[in-house]
Amino acid sequence: MGMQTVTSKDGTSIAYERTGRGPTLVLVGGAFMTRQSFTPLAAALAPAFDVVAYDRRGRGDSTDTRPYAVDRELEDLSAVLDAVGGSFVYGMSSGAALALHAAASGLPVQRVSGMEPPYRVPDAPPVDESYGPILDSLLAEGRNADAVAHFMTRAVGQPAEVVDQMKASPMWAGLVAIAPTLAYDNAVMGDGVVPAALSHITVPALILSSTGSSPWLQAAAAAAASALPQGQHIARDGGFHDLPVDVIAAVLTEFFKG
Repeated sequence: MGMQTVTSKDGTSIAYERTGRGPTLVLVGGAFMTRQSFTPLAAALAPAFDVVAYDRRGRGDSTDTRPYAVDRELEDLSAVLDAVGGSFVYGMSSGAALALHAAASGLPVQRVSGMEPPYRVPDAPPVDESYGPILDSLLAEGRNADAVAHFMTRAVGQPAEVVDQMKASPMWAGLVAIAPTLAYDNAVMGDGVVPAALSHITVPALILSSTGSSPWLQAAAAAAASALPQGQHIARDGGFHDLPVDVIAAVLTEFFKG
């Protein structure tokens, strides 16, 4: 199907697409991700699921309404779930944290999965207390490109020279365009620690990680799974904060069909 929209509680229009047949599985993107970011994964999952990928507010074809609050994102996801009849949710990175937050908040989620929610475990690099205020200041001044560079260097840990190379790539303009949503991802992550509310999630939950990721990201995935009453952690060979699409599809198919 082509793009469809649903109106969230505060009037924000949320764009989504669906493909495939079977139980409905909603995909939640992380930083810089739009629904198109999930196109390869949606295609791989389509034989087994009715796959729904949506643009979080402020991204792609979705609109935005200020002021922002994480609760508004939960209302967005709730609206999508209501529109498509979904009860399975998978999120990537900060999208995984949002998916878990949704399940803990009582949204009608029967099974939930996420790839490396970037919680800060004891062995992780210390939280940079200046990251959020500087990000907010750059965005308030309209310095979106500087905000992207700030995120890449201070949050992700990329060297400045790598960011300079990114600036010369075709993808840079797209990142700059949705830079304001970086503040939303930062709000979703809160203080960065594994939320105590994960203990409220009583449905089956699966956390994925890649052996190619930083050790702290892998540890964060394991810690999140341990905090979930019905949580499990699966690690597979892959790149940094990424797994091959066919690997993710196989693991998710087994979990959500289980």
